[in-house]
Amino acid sequence: MNSSMILSVTTFVYAFASVLYIGSWTFKKETMAKLGFFVLVAGFTGNTMGIILRWIESYKIGYGHAPFSNMYESLVFFSWTIAVLYLFLELKYHERIIGVFATPLIFLSIAYASLSPSISDKITPLIPALKSNWLIAHVITCFLGYAGFAIAFGFSVMYLVKPLESGSGKQLPNSGEPRTHANFLFARLPSLDLMDELIHQMVMFGFLFLTIGIITGSVWANSAWGTYWSWDPKETWSLITWLVYAILLHLRMMRGWHGKRIAWVSIIGFMAVLFTYFGVNLLPGLHSYA
Repeated sequence: MNSSMILSVTTFVYAFASVLYIGSWTFKKETMAKLGFFVLVAGFTGNTMGIILRWIESYKIGYGHAPFSNMYESLVFFSWTIAVLYLFLELKYHERIIGVFATPLIFLSIAYASLSPSISDKITPLIPALKSNWLIAHVITCFLGYAGFAIAFGFSVMYLVKPLESGSGKQLPNSGEPRTHANFLFARLPSLDLMDELIHQMVMFGFLFLTIGIITGSVWANSAWGTYWSWDPKETWSLITWLVYAILLHLRMMRGWHGKRIAWVSIIGFMAVLFTYFGVNLLPGLHSYA
């Protein structure tokens, strides 16, 4: 079994984990969430094996590079980084319900890589600009940053859809709204205070690693193209993304912003992440190979 087959199977394992987490939330079945966790671990194991095997396959055919060089490989690694970060959070906070919004992000990332006809899973040789030891450091740090922002985005959506709570200076839940099944489902999400704190923690995590990623990318660019910064579309939008999250952290720490306002800025930041990742590849530039 080659790496592509393992990763294709992993896609469906992640899909099953998502179904179990969502089913647990919808039907109030804790056992489904427990099973979902073990299925997610199985998917993460398959994801890890697929990345390692693809690395080995690259050496066997004479290319000998880390599996981070094209869209397929980056999406597979993106799903891995989100999975490892989410598993850590669930083990730390024991809040399985947050998997309702996190596991679909893991699945969608690897599903786009495995199922999209426009993305090839073929292992290709590195172009000259990518032949550098900085490849691994740059890609790993950037995608750990993206993973932190992705999970912060999930928590931000959860914060916005949860009815406001009573008892901590917040409005009464469902005030003036009919009591629907959706109201009860959203009311079962973790507390607003916890989600607010998790948004902050994940943004801090993502911001740290994105900063390191931009620095390593600049050093790499200097060795490849003779300049640390060229205002390439990818570089420009990476800076824009960094600035959005820098503003978010400034507003929280210096202006005391919390709750919905921070959640909305987090969502805007993740839209910038998605455009940096996907959108700029449609523009001509030094990173167009991505």
